[in-house]
Amino acid sequence: MLTIGDVLRRSTDHLAARGAEQPRLHAERLLAHALAMERVELYMHLDRPLAPAELDAARALLARRAQGEPLQYVLGEWGFRRLTLRVDRRALIPRPETETVVERCLALLAGSDAPRVLDVGTGSGAIALAIADELSAARVTAIDVSEEALGLARENAARTGIAVELIQHDLFAGLPGNGWDLVVANPPYVRDEELATLDAGVVDWEPGLALVERGHTEALAREAVRALRPGGALVLETHEGAAPRVAALLEAHGYAGVVVTRDLAGRDRVVEGRAPAA
Repeated sequence: MLTIGDVLRRSTDHLAARGAEQPRLHAERLLAHALAMERVELYMHLDRPLAPAELDAARALLARRAQGEPLQYVLGEWGFRRLTLRVDRRALIPRPETETVVERCLALLAGSDAPRVLDVGTGSGAIALAIADELSAARVTAIDVSEEALGLARENAARTGIAVELIQHDLFAGLPGNGWDLVVANPPYVRDEELATLDAGVVDWEPGLALVERGHTEALAREAVRALRPGGALVLETHEGAAPRVAALLEAHGYAGVVVTRDLAGRDRVVEGRAPAA
């Protein structure tokens, strides 16, 4: 009978042979999930045999990862700041650079009394839920054109017990309401010519609607300056190579105090600016 140690070794070799990134780490995550254990617990029980049902569950997860499905989708959940969110193909996987977006939003809202926040293209709801979680006074509304993505965001709101308003709305029809204290977005920013340079796990599995730039950043800059209160802030995630262009775009639309912030990897990924004062 195969033990935890046996399955870890075989799974690591299987993933490595198929070119998976971090094969040992992913083998650990998959097996721990199949056994409802923490990764560290695996090493406390390396000689424990797996029951047939446990082995079947581990093999099923391993097969999905070996076929290129992102680890986050295979696990069905992923951590984002203080939250553990459900993730699947209905929305992009929450990533560490987006946590920097939330950091900037919280900094800009510090000291505000019941700020009104609009998250555009919410996807899994990660940004909206994190802001509402860490700034309980905020009144957060999140929109997305995809009803499927909104369904996932609703599941995450229920899972976390965090109240946010979720609305189906198309950015290209303008932004709903006005007088927002902050508008935030992680818009599609990959250009068609860049798709070939992306990891296959991104292109083949994550939703193209949320990935490929179709004028979203321009529309956000144009529409948010109308929807924000005077002095309200727009915060955007962008491709590291596009930050100067996005900063110039905000300045061209009249935003003041335009700033570019680096993520934890030192890449220019977040651009912000304030709507003109009245």
